[in-house]
Amino acid sequence: MPTTASAAPAHGLADVTASDSTLRRFLHGLPGVDAVGLEARAASLGTRSIKTTAKAYALDLAISMVDLTTLEGADTPGKVRALGAKAVRPDPTDRTTPSTAAVCVYPDMVPAAREAVAGSGVKVASVATAFPAGRASLAVKLADVREAVTAGADEVDMVIDRGAFLAGNYMKVYDEIAAVREACGTSARLKVIFETGELSTYDNIRRASWLGMLAGADFIKTSTGKVAVNATPANTLLMLEAVRDFRAQTGVQVGVKPAGGIRTAKDAIKFLVLVNETAGEDWLDNHWFRFGASSLLNDLLMQRQKLATGRYSGPDYVTVD
Repeated sequence: MPTTASAAPAHGLADVTASDSTLRRFLHGLPGVDAVGLEARAASLGTRSIKTTAKAYALDLAISMVDLTTLEGADTPGKVRALGAKAVRPDPTDRTTPSTAAVCVYPDMVPAAREAVAGSGVKVASVATAFPAGRASLAVKLADVREAVTAGADEVDMVIDRGAFLAGNYMKVYDEIAAVREACGTSARLKVIFETGELSTYDNIRRASWLGMLAGADFIKTSTGKVAVNATPANTLLMLEAVRDFRAQTGVQVGVKPAGGIRTAKDAIKFLVLVNETAGEDWLDNHWFRFGASSLLNDLLMQRQKLATGRYSGPDYVTVD
């Protein structure tokens, strides 16, 4: 069975991270991305039709993969507790509805989130490293991570230094990810956010994906949800190819988390098709695939209710986050 990155950081590619020059040579030696082919395949997979029993399974699977998220300056402990209650029991009228995978909050809201999901299987994820811009010293970023982990976060979502990456300073980015991985210890899984909308090219997204995995990411994540371009089928497909190829080469399995802009059940199911057809069934589990979302869950619940009753209940029948 494949191992996780945090459980086995010795992935067999240590030689490529021995120096800045070897790391650069490796990343720039990755195959170039055929943008037209990538986008055409993503669009083609998005046309797959899923009906009845398969759709019911897909809706429940998607619900179980949601990282229910609130990352606003106006967040309060009460809002976070309400969100946690919704994560544990998304549809209070139907106990067969699965819980979401996690609640994702700022570090200072971790205690409230932990209180809300106590006794359930729902994880508490915390953004860190000066989210969303990442413009802070490494010392500040690590303090941010340690605060979240000490408060009880099960998962940490870090942002990379996009300026360093775009300047070609790959070793700096690698070292920061590795340092955050160490600060997470053995108690928290690490999701590495690339902010794909700022990386400009598909080649850069491929390089960032491999860089994150080499440094010990448990998940690679598209976006913060705070910029104009977030998760797309094409950039997620590219990252799924990367984790598939990384596991084939190293035996280490890494998860993928598209975040931002995925708002409907129809969209979520398209992403699940991408997972199945690209990485394979091993990733069709919330241990390996997540949706970073807030409004998505409500549409998933409404579509689930429609499938069960034959009636479209509308947004008044789900809680407003």
